[in-house]
Amino acid sequence: MLTLLVQNRYAVTASVLFAVGFLHVLLHPDLIRKVVAFNIMDASVFLLLASRGTVAGRAAAILTDGGADPSRYVNPIPAGLVLTGIVVSVSVSAFSLALIQRVYGVYGTTDLRRLLEAMKKRGE
Repeated sequence: MLTLLVQNRYAVTASVLFAVGFLHVLLHPDLIRKVVAFNIMDASVFLLLASRGTVAGRAAAILTDGGADPSRYVNPIPAGLVLTGIVVSVSVSAFSLALIQRVYGVYGTTDLRRLLEAMKKRGE
């Protein structure tokens, strides 16, 4: 059992990180904490993709010797997906934090429960 956990340590770590982020999204009412929790979930997905995209004994797909033997190189697609995901994640986080800042300016709170109460009082 322990050897199986050690062999799949990146998948186990990604699963634990995803679970921590998911629980924070469900249980914490603060909007800023929810954004941080989504970032933790994103990082766990990136870790899993990056760990599954590597193959022991293979090099990056940079041709230096002129030959293109595909059995010597790893697939560059997972790395590209991770980089694209990071860019999207940062953009969504920045937009979410900007919206939270506006909500705080209007309602004076980032707590979801108080925000819903304030919206009911204003009739929205």
